[in-house]
Amino acid sequence: MLDLARDIIGSQPILTAFLAIGAGYLVGQISIGGFSLGVGAVLFVGLAIGAFAPKAQIIGPIGLTGLIMFLYGIGILYGRQFFEGMVGAGQKYNLLALIGCLAGLGVALGLGQLFGIKIGHTLGLYAGSMTSTATLQAALDVTKTKDPSIGYSIAYPFGVIGPILCIYFMTQLVKPKFPAKVQRFHMGEITIGAGFAGRTLDELTKEFLRDVQVTMVRKAGQNVVPVGSTILSAGDAVLVVAENQDAIANAATRLGKLELGRLASDRADLDYIRVFVGKADMVGVPLSRLPMPSGFPTHLLHVRRYDADLVPTPDLMLEFGDRVGVLLPPERKEEIRKHFGDTVKATAEFSYVSLGLGMVMGVLLGLIPIPIPGVGIVTLGIGGGPLIVALILGKLRRTGPMLWTMPLPANIVLRNFGLAMFLATVGVNAGQPFVRTVAESGFTMLFIGAAVLLTTVAIVLLVGHYIMRIPYDDLVGIASGATGNPAILVYSTKMAPTERPDIGYAMIFPSMTLVKVIAVQIIGLLVLGGSGG
Repeated sequence: MLDLARDIIGSQPILTAFLAIGAGYLVGQISIGGFSLGVGAVLFVGLAIGAFAPKAQIIGPIGLTGLIMFLYGIGILYGRQFFEGMVGAGQKYNLLALIGCLAGLGVALGLGQLFGIKIGHTLGLYAGSMTSTATLQAALDVTKTKDPSIGYSIAYPFGVIGPILCIYFMTQLVKPKFPAKVQRFHMGEITIGAGFAGRTLDELTKEFLRDVQVTMVRKAGQNVVPVGSTILSAGDAVLVVAENQDAIANAATRLGKLELGRLASDRADLDYIRVFVGKADMVGVPLSRLPMPSGFPTHLLHVRRYDADLVPTPDLMLEFGDRVGVLLPPERKEEIRKHFGDTVKATAEFSYVSLGLGMVMGVLLGLIPIPIPGVGIVTLGIGGGPLIVALILGKLRRTGPMLWTMPLPANIVLRNFGLAMFLATVGVNAGQPFVRTVAESGFTMLFIGAAVLLTTVAIVLLVGHYIMRIPYDDLVGIASGATGNPAILVYSTKMAPTERPDIGYAMIFPSMTLVKVIAVQIIGLLVLGGSGG
């Protein structure tokens, strides 16, 4: 029976790949003390399958296709935050992460040399400690052996667990305090005082309402869409929204007083509906230039994106799957639904044309040779090229009719499935040599991997906190980005419950991925003399 199973697994690579993915995700859901491997378990199930069935090999571009999908999704998602992080405090944060990552590489090379570990294993240990799939692929390319896969597999578990433990103990030591999470969408109805009678809405907006958005006006007992030329009278009211409750209170103090209920409860002239954004021409366009139906008054009151309510500022761009709150005449609801393409399917809608073109440009960029004097030729490779292109496209969001972004649910599916495909391929193909290597020098390599990881995280956390005085929620985001695994970021947001860890991760992860990809190629070329052997 076992021989039959080995024969089937060894002769059916597609079956083997999906067996590793399915069983891997099942194992990844097992939680011990709140910790689980998640998608990383696919790697270890793949190793077990490869060890069980020696003939099992997943050949062809399956694994590389998965890697491109993963990195492209990361770049598209974090493009805007990444480029914003290249100025101001982001430069300091990237420098700290760079020092930590290069120090970890130095420890890997030093201990590898001391213990006589092959360079392929050493580079794999570094990639596994950083849980960086792109770095692993770069190491595989430069060494042209399976050795990096073995080192990666040995170091990977502590590459996930280690940073989580470090952040836990650092949080216990520092005991940081964070303000309570505040709502970022507030609404208020301001009744206009007698001193402002005869003034236009434009005049009042420029003088008193600059920190809020006017979304509806009540004039002469009737709700109307705000128009700059509207002349207000004493007792008229405006419905305003803002990210800060104080901004509404300040505006009310200067203009009149807050009185709730008159505008929101009257739907005779203007009603309110929420619609999904499902048409491409609604996406990636600032609200100030968003096309709206002609012939009847409409106005955007608010935008809900996944779990967050957003104030509809003029420069805000809609995304597929956003839910938009629209004020409109009651009889025009169906026209608005058609105009926005109201459908829940929009939460997973994106352009396969832009996806294909983006990945093609990324692969082509990765093929461009970069000569380094005294070293040889390096490339951005399958890891770096798609990531850089995706970061740029994620920043641009839209060029003419071409929409580059995708909804978060679709992005998550693309990334996770791509990463699972890559890890399954790596694990199955390295199963047999992994068993032999662990038996020979597994503990030594495990020690090296732990030393690499602890060096990187200790430098980031200790130097960042005690010397650079970086805010703690930024700091754990930097540590998560330097080490890479999304599970570390999820834990960081529990220790620092603000939005800053996500922003720090977005600033650091792409740049440090590129640093690691290029660094392992340089080391491989220097040690192997460009022979790849």
